[in-house]
Amino acid sequence: MEKIKFQSPDGTVEEFYIEEQTMIGGVSYLLVSDSMDEEATAYILKDVSTGTEPEACYEMVEDDEELQAVYKVFEQMLDDVDLEM
Repeated sequence: MEKIKFQSPDGTVEEFYIEEQTMIGGVSYLLVSDSMDEEATAYILKDVSTGTEPEACYEMVEDDEELQAVYKVFEQMLDDVDLEM
C-alpha cells in the first residue's frame, strides 16, 4: 500500500496510507488512514495545488458538506469496507 507524507500547518510531518482516490468535479481526493490496522482512523484529503506546482498539495477536507459528499463517494467505492470517520 502506498504511503504519503503530510505536513500540517504547525510543521509536523505524518505518514498516511492511501486507501483510495477519486476525482470529483475536476478535484482529486484521497482517502487515507493513519495505520493498516482495522481500527485505523480515516481522513479525506483534497488536492489544492495549482497546475504550476511540481507536486500535489493536499489539505484535510474540513467543510462538513464537502466532507459528507466525498465520504459517500468513497463509501460506495469501498462498499465491502466499514468506514468510520
